[in-house]
Amino acid sequence: MVSKGLLPALDRICSEACAAALDGYQIIILSDRNVDKDMIPVASILALGAVHQCLIKQRLRMQVALVVESGEVKQVHDFCVLLGYGADAVCPYMVYETCYRLRNMGLISKDLSDDAIYEGYKAGIERGIFKVMAKMGISTLHSYKGAQIFEIVGLAQEVVDRCFTNSVSRLGGADFDILSQEAMRRHDMAFPTVNDVNDNYLYGDSRVLVSNGVYHWRAGGEKHINEPMNIAKLQAAGRLNDKKSYQEFSQASNMAQRLCTLRGQLEIKTNATLQIPLEEVESAAEIVKRFVTGAMSFGSISWETHTTLAIAMNKIGAKSNTGEGGEKPERYRTGQAKDNNIRSAIKQVASARFGVNSSYLANADELQIKMAQGAKPGEGGELPGHKVTKEIAATRKSTPGVGLISPPPHHDIYSIEDLAQLIYDLKCANPRARISVKLVSEAGVGIVAAGVAKGNADHITISGHDGGTGASSWTGIKHAGLPWELGVAETHQILTMNNLRSRIVLQADGQIRTGRDVMIAALLGADEFGMSTAPLIVLGCTMMRKCHLNTCPVGVATQDPVLRAKFTGKPEHVINYMFMVAEEVRYFLAKLGLRKLSDAVGRVDLLYANPSPINKKATLLEFGSILANASLMFPGVNTKGGSVKQLHEISAMEKEIINEDLKGFFDNPKKKTIGPKTY
Repeated sequence: MVSKGLLPALDRICSEACAAALDGYQIIILSDRNVDKDMIPVASILALGAVHQCLIKQRLRMQVALVVESGEVKQVHDFCVLLGYGADAVCPYMVYETCYRLRNMGLISKDLSDDAIYEGYKAGIERGIFKVMAKMGISTLHSYKGAQIFEIVGLAQEVVDRCFTNSVSRLGGADFDILSQEAMRRHDMAFPTVNDVNDNYLYGDSRVLVSNGVYHWRAGGEKHINEPMNIAKLQAAGRLNDKKSYQEFSQASNMAQRLCTLRGQLEIKTNATLQIPLEEVESAAEIVKRFVTGAMSFGSISWETHTTLAIAMNKIGAKSNTGEGGEKPERYRTGQAKDNNIRSAIKQVASARFGVNSSYLANADELQIKMAQGAKPGEGGELPGHKVTKEIAATRKSTPGVGLISPPPHHDIYSIEDLAQLIYDLKCANPRARISVKLVSEAGVGIVAAGVAKGNADHITISGHDGGTGASSWTGIKHAGLPWELGVAETHQILTMNNLRSRIVLQADGQIRTGRDVMIAALLGADEFGMSTAPLIVLGCTMMRKCHLNTCPVGVATQDPVLRAKFTGKPEHVINYMFMVAEEVRYFLAKLGLRKLSDAVGRVDLLYANPSPINKKATLLEFGSILANASLMFPGVNTKGGSVKQLHEISAMEKEIINEDLKGFFDNPKKKTIGPKTY
């Protein structure tokens, strides 16, 4: 019973399990069916993890099967975690009882039998588990079971050692005392106490189900960065160029992050003694050139939205990204007026699919190799068939009405040598373009980034888990990926350690929305900053999270011509927003005594941990790995990103053709015949 302490409860469960194994029992069932007003359940994953590890230590694990029978288990992720930490079978009895009750209440069609409903649920969970296994490149459940292919965020080492031995956990966090308190709090919600007329305690039964707003925002539920008031303030700021609305949005967003993000637990060391006049800080017009809109494909968002973002970013000298969905050739026109240039500077390449051809590659300032899907790593981008119109299909060189899924792992890359070859091939296709590789934040991404740098990439994007479109499946929204703060810090440190930092321009991406976000990303090591959700909100997005249904009511994420006509966004709205973010960055730079944003890159000495005292779990986080100062550890190493150009050894024949035979051709195209030569 948790009320007597979680550790004693786990000790008792483990001793009983070991005794049962020694007595010859072959199946051990870990059940929470006996929960009542006096019995508080131990979380099923803690109980399973503790028993699994204990049986391994006693060399008894191969003698028994572990079955988890729990009312907690509902979603695909619940099953995946239990299987990954040793469960041989899982019984989600509460789901079945709920389905039975809903059918009898008439909320599920009575034309369906109970068995049909149960089988449908099981089939859905099975498909979800297959999808998660596929993300990890695992083909059999036997290989996935007990493999512990997870990274833990926010659990103390004592919990990890006891229940999840050898799992990666870099931040520390909640200990057994806090987990006990949370278990008792949930129990009190289910069995609230009331006083009778004689002042005696009576246990009631909570008949009210509270929606916590895990996926969609709910008043009083889980905190979201994108809350209705924040969205309204951001749209007012961008559309009216209202600095007051932007300040209110920025303050509300930063306060929400105190409860939502790692960067919300960090503070910038503003110091009055170092402060310089704002006039001495580089202009906002220079700062916005470091901003990038994220890789959102034409198809996932409408033509109007995609081109509006491109026009806005081209006007201010920044970059927009095509995403992996290709780009219509008419957008390549080199003679476009600066105020109406609809060409995206960054062209993304996902295994040479979806409209990637020679003209697509040639018309880019940057070619980005999509190694991973940022918000949902391991999954490919997915466009439902009903959004693949004739126009989209023509752009992507596919078939109308047929759903499109990009390859989750890049199918051309099985080693760092393959990646180096692709980087070389893209450089040959467009020698003027910067070659970028998109990686996802995870443990070890710094080592991967070092390999990418040695493979001659010019640019690396570290994409975090908190971003992506509302078209993501629920298994990818909440339970995939890690904060970019971890990935950017690790990548900056590892590249510095290997004297590679000067060769790479490093970009952070994932729910960057305020000047404070930009500053923290820079101080952790980022040179450039990707923004996606916030610019879409500025253009009208209301976060309905219905992108996959093609029913976006504001014309942002739909291909329906009737709904597209409702789009009211303008390039000026995005430009206003970008400049307000840049002005906020200038304010922080002045407070820090820095004249350029480049001077802030990697200056983790200007950050300190200040977790929210409201959340005790946050106060237990350990930020040592994030705030390690690479410049102090490796003095004298050049950490100025992109200051040393990569050596792309294009062959002599190609150099001669490009530099001599085709000299000036790309600036002034005309019919030209190159005679035969011997090389």
